[in-house]
Amino acid sequence: MNNKIVGVNLGNWLVLEKWMEPTLFEGTEANDEVWLNRKLGKEVMEPKMKLHRNSYVTEKDFERISSWGMNMVRIPIPYFIFGDREPFVGCAEELDRAFDWAEEYQIKILIDLHTVPGSQNGYDNGGICGVCKWRKDRKEVEYVLTVLERLSERYGKRRGLFGIEVLNEPISLPVWLTSPNRKMYKDKEEAKGSGYVPMSFLKPFYTEAYERMRKYLPEEKAIVFQDGFRLTRWKRFFKNNNMKNVYLDTHIYIFAMESFVPIHKPWIYQMYVKFNQWKIKRVNQQIPVIVGEWCICNKYAMKMKRRVMRQEDAEREKKQKFQQIARLQLEAWSTGAGFFYWNYQLLHDENSPMDEEWKDSWDLRRCYNNEWMPPLNCGEGKNA
Repeated sequence: MNNKIVGVNLGNWLVLEKWMEPTLFEGTEANDEVWLNRKLGKEVMEPKMKLHRNSYVTEKDFERISSWGMNMVRIPIPYFIFGDREPFVGCAEELDRAFDWAEEYQIKILIDLHTVPGSQNGYDNGGICGVCKWRKDRKEVEYVLTVLERLSERYGKRRGLFGIEVLNEPISLPVWLTSPNRKMYKDKEEAKGSGYVPMSFLKPFYTEAYERMRKYLPEEKAIVFQDGFRLTRWKRFFKNNNMKNVYLDTHIYIFAMESFVPIHKPWIYQMYVKFNQWKIKRVNQQIPVIVGEWCICNKYAMKMKRRVMRQEDAEREKKQKFQQIARLQLEAWSTGAGFFYWNYQLLHDENSPMDEEWKDSWDLRRCYNNEWMPPLNCGEGKNA
């Protein structure tokens, strides 16, 4: 894995996702961060968010990530990071501290713009469920471009910056049509007009974002583009537009595949992973590909044999299955420029039981504690 990106996401820190730590949403019917702020208001949210942000990720976590031999973190941030969108609470100071910690422990940061006003995918990770109409509002598109400019100017000279990701998961038509979140809107009128993000919008947006960010961002700092669930459709786009030091980010989850394939066996996973590996290898010839999100969560490992088993035997079998699926993916994702596990943690307290057992394997701390994840042996990649 020499010179490979080997990292982990710090999700649910500066961008909230209810499924990861539901306690933050207790007492409300909100399913996403936008509605949580609307329901509680800034007076309640400001101290609530300060407490969460000050405790959920600390210097000790960067020390721990470094001790694992990882060389990078991907930090999802909201569009209101600079505190200029009411009633949301900004979080630039928290990101500033992350850079101090990263530089202390020789870790690089990929800043990931995870949400935009009106959302780019209609998921909770895009800020608001069931709404996806950001691209249709020219003022909001311009606003997002200015956020990218301000991020580039503020962090462009930081030693700890690897790069900035322009936009997380702009949704494709097939994913939009099959998304369970598409009908989870709270306000039918607000969701009216929602739809997928076409390539005819995405390509010009990416081009303009690159040009405007490069005014502030030195060429040695990367600009990362998410594939929008369309990994093989970019071809020579980035080279043809003379973009320098750029990467393409793709997200691959066995867990998502299982929603459409009812067979939960290693040979099915191998076919799925190998097919994605082939795509990565193909696209990587044109632009370096990062698997920006993946995890070992799978139903095969969670499903024990029907025979009566002692607890220790069941845990041993589960560990072997998780390790098998982890190695399969680690080998495949190393075909490209590297990868980031989703996520570093879910519940802040790693010893508290999850509300659902399947969530344990999304939490990298628990994966290591349970010996489900083999050592990554990525110390030689420190200078990536």
